[in-house]
Amino acid sequence: MNQFIKFILPLMIFFSCGKKEQKMQTKAPKKYKVVAVEQRDISYTKSYPTSIRGEVSSEVRAKISGYIDAVYVDEGQEVKKGQKLFHIETASLSEEAQTAKAQVDAAQVEVERLKPLVEKKVISEIQLKTAEAKLAQTKSNLNTIYAQIGYATITSPVNGVVGSINFRQGTLVGPSTPSLTEVSDIKNVFAYFSMNEKDFLAFTKNVKGNTMEDRIQNMEAVTLQLADGSDYTHQGKIVTISGSIDQNTGSVSFRAKFPNPEGILRDGSSGRVILKNEMEDALVIPFQSTFEQQGQTLVYRVSETDSLYTKKIESSIKTGKLLVVEGGIKKGDQILAEGVNIVRSGQKIIADATSVEDVLNTYSTQFR
Repeated sequence: MNQFIKFILPLMIFFSCGKKEQKMQTKAPKKYKVVAVEQRDISYTKSYPTSIRGEVSSEVRAKISGYIDAVYVDEGQEVKKGQKLFHIETASLSEEAQTAKAQVDAAQVEVERLKPLVEKKVISEIQLKTAEAKLAQTKSNLNTIYAQIGYATITSPVNGVVGSINFRQGTLVGPSTPSLTEVSDIKNVFAYFSMNEKDFLAFTKNVKGNTMEDRIQNMEAVTLQLADGSDYTHQGKIVTISGSIDQNTGSVSFRAKFPNPEGILRDGSSGRVILKNEMEDALVIPFQSTFEQQGQTLVYRVSETDSLYTKKIESSIKTGKLLVVEGGIKKGDQILAEGVNIVRSGQKIIADATSVEDVLNTYSTQFR
């Protein structure tokens, strides 16, 4: 009996596997659209978060210690250079000035008393020189006190707009105190933003110029998107690019200049700078023909036998419904155009060739 089981069991397994294999072989492959990788000249935009600063932005600080006894302006007020902003009480300095003035007067009297005595050679000239040196010292002390009294009136260093007023009347301030406020000239503003090294190379390499300065001059105008999502009325111009890549962030810093005649942009505003760029002979595929797996971007490459296999690609830019490819596939390679989520690697298909444009139009129709 045991020998019979040993003989019949392998036969059952053999016939069972044969039926499964026959079933798989009889399952007809389905038709799927495939598309060839193309090369195109493309235009695209990318945006980067930015912070806005006035063309001139000056901190206002106290040069002497004391209590603020007057604030002459309010936040957001336009001021002229030299206009009074704050005043610090100077009662103690005034008393010091009176004492110093009395010392100057006394020293002056002493000099005048010694001059005729020196002429008559009653005393040595050294005594007069000593008295004159004392007079000069007392005058210097008095001038220092007068200067400190002058510092009590704090004025605007530039024409501009007053920022946040950080200290009010009755507050004790001094040279070590943070800025009392900031005055910014915002007739023109600077938008500061950064991009990674990869974007930097893609953005600059197609701009004409032998030097970076030449390329900056030839760069197109840039658009500013405001915090509410609307586009700023005036376009700006990139004026500087940092000469090195930040080792901590791997980014390159840019500064763009925007006119601000209406004063809409304020020092400290935020938004996004939108840059336009062009690429010649870029490899492109429909974005919907890709899928992600473990952080990698993949496509289904179609083999010569119409079987699918996964292929990792290096992508750089998504523009509209197209993806720019930098590596992994080449021009003319056939990839699965759609249905990437319902097939598997190794699956055999009937390839239905179509164009990139047809795929994009189909995508638009389905998701309109």
